[in-house]
Amino acid sequence: MSDPLHGVTLEKIVTDLVEHFGWDELSDRIRIRCFANDPSVKSTLKFLRKTGWARDKVEKLYLEMIAE
Repeated sequence: MSDPLHGVTLEKIVTDLVEHFGWDELSDRIRIRCFANDPSVKSTLKFLRKTGWARDKVEKLYLEMIAE
């Protein structure tokens, strides 16, 4: 089975999620501060690159979104 995230950048994942849900709903779905307090793609990418558990949750939500 191929990896559905292969070739998809973390920046694309975050950007697509923000376009689909918006920052407020992302903050409700995944409780991380970078979604709730002064959110930006840049600050979110910095946090997710250092925080594996949060990145896993974001990638999981992205996969659920594209499966809809």
